[in-house]
Amino acid sequence: MNAPDSTSTISPPRTSASAAPGVILAFVCIAQFMVFLDVSIVNLALPSIQDGLGMSDVSLEYIVTAYSTVLGGFLLLGGRLADTFGRRSVLRAGLIVFALASLASGLATSGAMLITARGFQGLGSSLIAPAALSMLTSTYAEGPARNKALGIWGSLSGIASIAGVILGGVLADGPGWEWIFWINVPIGLGAALLAPRMVPESRAEERRRPFDTAGAVTLTAGLLLLIFTLGEATTVGWGTLRTIGSLTGVAVLLAVFLVIEARVASPMMPLRIFRLTTMRTANLSAVLVFGTFGALFFFASLFMQQVYGYSPMQAGFAYVPLAVSVAVGAGIASALITKVAARPVLISGLVVTVSGLLLLWRAPADGRYALDILPAFLALGLGCGMVFVTLQIAAFVGISDEEAGVGAGLINTSQEAGGALGLAVVATIAYSGLGSDLASAGGDPILLRDAQAAANHDAFLAAACLGSAALLLVMALMPRGRKASSR
Repeated sequence: MNAPDSTSTISPPRTSASAAPGVILAFVCIAQFMVFLDVSIVNLALPSIQDGLGMSDVSLEYIVTAYSTVLGGFLLLGGRLADTFGRRSVLRAGLIVFALASLASGLATSGAMLITARGFQGLGSSLIAPAALSMLTSTYAEGPARNKALGIWGSLSGIASIAGVILGGVLADGPGWEWIFWINVPIGLGAALLAPRMVPESRAEERRRPFDTAGAVTLTAGLLLLIFTLGEATTVGWGTLRTIGSLTGVAVLLAVFLVIEARVASPMMPLRIFRLTTMRTANLSAVLVFGTFGALFFFASLFMQQVYGYSPMQAGFAYVPLAVSVAVGAGIASALITKVAARPVLISGLVVTVSGLLLLWRAPADGRYALDILPAFLALGLGCGMVFVTLQIAAFVGISDEEAGVGAGLINTSQEAGGALGLAVVATIAYSGLGSDLASAGGDPILLRDAQAAANHDAFLAAACLGSAALLLVMALMPRGRKASSR
């Protein structure tokens, strides 16, 4: 890391001398808040949506996966489009697509219409997320100023994921599930209209000619197929011909992409950026870390409703202490990372995270929130905030302004792919044998609750193992010392 500067403030943006840095930061954070909010906002509203549209259990999961699959698949393309054609322009386009898709989602009269609209929401988000993040990193110079900005960004991203769960429960129990989508419409359209007045346009200084169409097509197709396959594996099975064939297709597409990038004059994702040790380790860690958190939020929501009998609104408000703890953890990480390297901060955050998951693993089926859930949530929020912020900062160490969009797309893709992979693996472990346990319960409510509790306990332990794997990876590969900031 660069030397700490106790008197430094967020420096003026390099893209425009007249643009206020606080305004740019606030604007891009609001845009990103919407993206992360909609990743989780539907979770507690799914039963209400199912009743309202008459959807089957099988089709219900596509409400979640349609958004995350398209979002994860198009992120790197969105990042390169932002670098090439202008970050503000791509951000505005994404906001408009997202707002209109949200309107269509709330107006859906069938499951198919809602799933399609959710896919377009994911497309809009895939333009918003990398454009906003690359706008931030191209505005602030690497060092304390950028670290402070990314600290705010990282904390809001973590809080938004939890706020989505809370808001989804409140709206589903209140005015109706449609409002979890309609709430985005005025925010998205308003932000698109205000963007020219709030933030400057920026792009890579040398616009790449020609655009790497072949690389964009093969990479986007490979990522779409990967994230969709991971999401489907829990339903169709890992050993089925369908899953194996899809994963083989992913490997072929990604191999073709690497060949294209090694030969094309202006690659969509220059392979030289993978020589940056800190950036490379941050992205690998993000896959495991977000797999851990994706499984946590999914199964913690189920645990509170299935085992503790909470309503969607009660389960949503149960996350409030976790959200507060995320903000505290992000603040701690932002302060520490200006003084020490990313490695010790990330290790500390992962240790706290794994400890929280182990507390949930030991939470009894007949336990109480204050004694058995709250301590785990406080630890998980603290660790989550520390890890979110540190990974965001580490992912941009050594990345040039010319490739800010690529860096933004890469870390966001690692997060989305990791979330899909983690949930798929953990769900496979947790649900192994659950069907027979439920059948043998014979309808007895206590036995049914115990079976659900056992499945969720298995999920928390599996998530703790993913977090431990991330911890070992960071300890083994993340550069030591303050000089790591330039690698």
